[in-house]
Amino acid sequence: MKFLRYGEPGHEKPGVLDADGMIRDLSGHVDDLAGEVLGDLPKVDPESLPKVAGSPRLGPPVAGTGKFIGIGLNFSDHAAEAGLKPPPEPIVFMKATSSIIGPNDTVSLPRGSEKSDWEVELGVVIGQHAKYVSEADALNHVAGYCIVNDVSERHFQTERKGQWTKGKSCDTFGPIGPWLVTPDEVPDPQALDMSLDVNGERMQTGNSRAMIFPVAQIIAYLSEMMSLLPGDVIATGTPPGVGMGKNPPRFLTDGDVMNLEISGLGRQQQSVARD
Repeated sequence: MKFLRYGEPGHEKPGVLDADGMIRDLSGHVDDLAGEVLGDLPKVDPESLPKVAGSPRLGPPVAGTGKFIGIGLNFSDHAAEAGLKPPPEPIVFMKATSSIIGPNDTVSLPRGSEKSDWEVELGVVIGQHAKYVSEADALNHVAGYCIVNDVSERHFQTERKGQWTKGKSCDTFGPIGPWLVTPDEVPDPQALDMSLDVNGERMQTGNSRAMIFPVAQIIAYLSEMMSLLPGDVIATGTPPGVGMGKNPPRFLTDGDVMNLEISGLGRQQQSVARD
């Protein structure tokens, strides 16, 4: 199933997508798509739920995210693009949860931004508490999958010293959605086509099979170091084609429009504006 949240920021309601692409209201079954609900998502016939009129804003498909975790340089072709060797272990960084926005909300470039960049990524949403889990069991802890745009300010990230978190955590730098797609609809998370366009020009094309560390290995690895809790989101890395890898480099500016797609997980579109 494809779960979603719709409505104005801070007032989203839970919903599902029916076979015709219509939003159905799920609020009669759950208060929100958060916490323990993610470990036991309702099994309902979308056709039995009320239709939602119009075309409401889509919010992030999960609420109450406690950790927003990123995995860096996790595609072999992206590492080559950056001129770096594949890492021997996953590179882990954090994105502030305050960066999270809906899939089609505006991305605001922060004051002083010189090199804001795009990154289409497969997002993994944890559904059940995971600590010291094996790779064989790891995917049983997944509530579902979604698209993440790991927007990154490269000047903040690499030139202002310190950790990557500074360039990853700006407000609006974490569009998530449009849907939370349950694992039964994603039988192999390592076989998903991924793409990102800027102003209609293809920038990124890839497939999750190029991940150096696959989803199950990432979950198992992280669970050795921290408990993964329902609602935690993991952004698992990006294919080649980011702005800093262009010759010459190209970065986001006011008025740009990003379109992202991952097979089976839907599409995002964000306009870019100066803060």
